[in-house]
Amino acid sequence: MAQTKLGTLYGVSLGPGDPGLITRRAWQLLSGNGHWTYPIRKKNSDSYALDIALRGGFSLPKTHTPLLFPMTHDSAILARYWLEAAQTVLARLNGGEDVLFLVEGDASTYSTFGHLQQTVRTLQPEVTVDVVPGVSSFHAAAARCGEPLADVDDTIAIVPAGYGITQIEAMLNDFDTLVLLKVKPLLDDIIALLRRRDLLTQSRFIEKAGAPEERMIVDIASLEGQKVNYLSLIIIKNPGRQRSEMQRGCRKKKEDTHD
Repeated sequence: MAQTKLGTLYGVSLGPGDPGLITRRAWQLLSGNGHWTYPIRKKNSDSYALDIALRGGFSLPKTHTPLLFPMTHDSAILARYWLEAAQTVLARLNGGEDVLFLVEGDASTYSTFGHLQQTVRTLQPEVTVDVVPGVSSFHAAAARCGEPLADVDDTIAIVPAGYGITQIEAMLNDFDTLVLLKVKPLLDDIIALLRRRDLLTQSRFIEKAGAPEERMIVDIASLEGQKVNYLSLIIIKNPGRQRSEMQRGCRKKKEDTHD
């Protein structure tokens, strides 16, 4: 008896929230027969990634599977849920079905899909994984602001705000643009830092970029003491940063002036 051909696992990036930013490749897959899976934070909760597809005019397939990924930093707990999700996906793949994992933003950038992909390949290395790139939240946010993230030889860093204020301030010395993701827990501390560094007017706050509820705040100080959505970021432009001399298209390293 012929062996059933393994299905393919697709990481389908859907962009940050606007269905108009779904790529043609992702649209093609959503229009096919692949089994839909999507992340949820707790049982019976909504999926932001799924909502993007539904707002794009797609109907939820008769067979679909939410995959639970709780909001926790406990690696042992997360590993257990990644394993359960991978086993659920593999059951479909081994039955010959293609599986689509719907991802908000881009599947290669701070995405749950990376953990799912790694776990699936650990359990069954021969599985084919196809990552469909998408528009990230910070690209959509920059477009909304109407300013480039980086120009010519600008340096740029994109980091979760959870690294902390000390690290964020250190990066301001090295980068012309700093994109802080998931700023909710540290928003007031970030505002205080920007005020101290005289960068409030150079910064923009964007919440749920591309979604119907999107909002952009120019006066970031007005957010002090407020609660914001988890899907929030801040773009900081740092025009006063001291730069080194250019050498063949690259910046020379600053010479050590210590004796």
